[in-house]
Amino acid sequence: MRLTTKGRFAVTAMIDLALRQHSGPVTLAAISQRQHISLSYLEQLFGKLRRHQLVESTRGPGGGYSLARKAAEITVADIIVSVDEPIDATHCGGKENCQGESGRCMTHDLWAALNTRMVEFLDSVTLQKMVDDQLTSGVTIDDKPAIKRAISAMPVSQPIRVNAPNSVFALGNAFSISKS
Repeated sequence: MRLTTKGRFAVTAMIDLALRQHSGPVTLAAISQRQHISLSYLEQLFGKLRRHQLVESTRGPGGGYSLARKAAEITVADIIVSVDEPIDATHCGGKENCQGESGRCMTHDLWAALNTRMVEFLDSVTLQKMVDDQLTSGVTIDDKPAIKRAISAMPVSQPIRVNAPNSVFALGNAFSISKS
């Protein structure tokens, strides 16, 4: 079995979401910043998670994502499968044609049994358990959003005031007044 970054990032993002959704929808930008995952990658993953009804999206100001079901009802296997991550240690993808036309390889049953155990294990671990593990390990959750949506912190520059004529006519008037 190869668990790629797709499955790892999806599980990590879902834990982050479950930890913080109590104060409203969580933005992908905030998850991206906290977990150091590309925002565009998260958008792809959450599109798949939404299609599999693991998360719900809220549009508009104050919008973001929240869990579609209770964290205790979502398993790690649900998350991994929803982002198209195959859980398969066999060389043939379970088709029993490991050696082409010759049929199964000698270790096919071993890898198929490993697949069964992996799925059983990942199906036994809930998102709530992962959240509880994070909380007992000392993870603190700040209620302040990680990304400020307010005005920039850059200082506002004051406009430059120039005491000069702003047209040809005003320039002519300025010269005529100064000659008198």
